Amino acid sequence: MPERGARRGGRSGSTRTARIETSSGGVVYRWFNGEPRFLLIRDPYRNWGLPKGHIEGGESPEEAALREVAEETGLVELEVVTQLPTIDWYFRDRGTLIHKFCHFFLLESTAGEPVPQHDEGITACTWRSIDDALRIVSYANAREVLRTAGRHLGELPQQAG
Repeated sequence: MPERGARRGGRSGSTRTARIETSSGGVVYRWFNGEPRFLLIRDPYRNWGLPKGHIEGGESPEEAALREVAEETGLVELEVVTQLPTIDWYFRDRGTLIHKFCHFFLLESTAGEPVPQHDEGITACTWRSIDDALRIVSYANAREVLRTAGRHLGELPQQAG
């Protein structure tokens, strides 16, 4: 991960300083009739994605992923299966360029039903097959994390290479 103040080239070749932010999240799945279903959440802007959020002081990325899933979905009985790829993207917040990194973990849900936590801005939760999840999720980088999770669980072919 680049250090705080990472530089990003602009269209004119100039560089701009970006503030670094780090989050963590979970690709949560549960077995239904021998097949995994993946948990998607809908945000206030009607985008479907994965539960995630900021890492708080003193937390490991894994601890933050478990906490964020619990805060956004109410699910607490989760088993960490493996770490998934870290994704990153740029965005602007009130004029400041942010370079966001998000660590993801594959989490198996063993009990409980997800309930959208409206105070966290979550408007819906749904369990979906890998194919449905890949079709519904709003962001390309989240689709890549889902594909990795699907390959790990044997639901998608392994990448050649």
